[in-house]
Amino acid sequence: MQVTCAALLPDGLTMPATSRFPFFAYLFACLLGLFALGGFWYGLGKPVVLPDVASATHKLQCASYTPFDKDQSPFDVPFNLRPERMDADLALLAKSFECIRTYSMTGLEAVPDLARKHGLKLMIGAWVNSNPVDTAKEVDLLIASANANADVVTSVIVGNETLLRKEITGAQLVKLIDRVKSQVKQPVTYADVWEFWQKHPEVAPAVDFITIHLLPYWEDHPSNIDVALSQVASVRQSFGSMFAPKDVMIGETGWPSEGRQRKTALPSRVNEARFIRGFVIMAEQQGWHYNLIEAFDQPWKRASEGAVGGYWGLFDADRQDKGVLAGPVSNVPYWSQWLAVGGLIFLGTLILGGRVRSTRAALVLPLLGALAACSIGAWGDLARVTTRFASEWLWVVLLTALNLLVLAHAALTLSAHTGWRERAFNFLERRAGWWLAAAGFAAAVTMLELVFDPRYRSFPSVAFILPALVYLCRPVTVSRREIALLTFIIGAGIAPQLYQEGLQNQQAWGWALVSVLMVAALWRCLRVSKGQR
Repeated sequence: MQVTCAALLPDGLTMPATSRFPFFAYLFACLLGLFALGGFWYGLGKPVVLPDVASATHKLQCASYTPFDKDQSPFDVPFNLRPERMDADLALLAKSFECIRTYSMTGLEAVPDLARKHGLKLMIGAWVNSNPVDTAKEVDLLIASANANADVVTSVIVGNETLLRKEITGAQLVKLIDRVKSQVKQPVTYADVWEFWQKHPEVAPAVDFITIHLLPYWEDHPSNIDVALSQVASVRQSFGSMFAPKDVMIGETGWPSEGRQRKTALPSRVNEARFIRGFVIMAEQQGWHYNLIEAFDQPWKRASEGAVGGYWGLFDADRQDKGVLAGPVSNVPYWSQWLAVGGLIFLGTLILGGRVRSTRAALVLPLLGALAACSIGAWGDLARVTTRFASEWLWVVLLTALNLLVLAHAALTLSAHTGWRERAFNFLERRAGWWLAAAGFAAAVTMLELVFDPRYRSFPSVAFILPALVYLCRPVTVSRREIALLTFIIGAGIAPQLYQEGLQNQQAWGWALVSVLMVAALWRCLRVSKGQR
């Protein structure tokens, strides 16, 4: 029996004949760790079934369309949009929608012909900004395209959220609208967030119909999905009465599938599907005209809006269906891939630990591996969503490396120190204070960002769980002055960031909890360092 058990253990792990319990404790902990790992990723990725709103026989009204590839942006020089990309996009959208809405005329000259080819109608828009030359060019192209493509262009939009950006005045906008109305036959409108129609009442008489944007996630007081849908209904009904007999179109509404939580507004694929499907059902029951934002994820928007800006699409940037309109939807559809990565981390932890030193170590090592597999994998998934620039990728790489070093240090602490494991442990042990200081510094920087500039920043809580717990359970010697400062910064920021985010923000509470653990770990290390003086 002793030989059989030893054969099942990682390299170097053997138990004396009189002590079989550590093996069974180890085996139990391994099974528990694997169960926790599988349950964690399946719990995040399990499909949710919701009522479908689009099918081969039922098309939706309209969707916002911007024809950029995932590595393109409107700020690229030169500005190069591929007709073959637009052709494939419109062919895909024609399966679910009757029309598309565009926001600019520049580079989209091929869109009317492609829309005609695929049986789509168009709401075309001119991009109006503070540059009168650029604006005039856009308006000229808008007029020409509307007149040349009257069979597919159903309406024209003069400007998008221009008043919100404070780039022109209401009076200037009215003059542009009047000019377009005098030269096209289609209905003319302007599109903006609903509050700006109230702030600029002079614009409403100039348009043929009102186009309002209702984006509950970005409201000053964002709410969860159910409340958000009722708010959309309330505003739409209010505007319908306010501007009667003019029609009111909801020109943009949607929900992000990824990104940071605001108050109780939580981005996720399931929540995006719940919002969009609930909204479409409501809009069709009420007979509203609407446009969903947006057809495809736009990664370039993350530069100005944070991670959440890149994930409003019904399809991802690779044109893969996110399950928003029909079928089961998963928050992490590739959860099995992360489970595989986690399995490698789990196995690597067991191999690195090798022969454990005690029954306690036999229990802890597999659970440490499971914790690392979940936290590092979750950090990788968060990085996939949030990271775009080289500096951000460097931050991700450094934090990932830090987690792996902490994991290695903890695993070797539990092992019987023989051979190369002893040499590796001694190397990491001498520098353990560095790993804790690095984690504390990164956490302090993150806390300052979340307190003073939080709007577009995500909560990287999973990147700090492992170092916080490891060094809370096993404090190390540190440089007291620097660590004391980091402890103060992190601890002092906990209450302000919670206050700003609201007490119903689960992501903020997650960060607060991890911060408390980090403060406790730093404090214990300070006490240990003081005792050794």
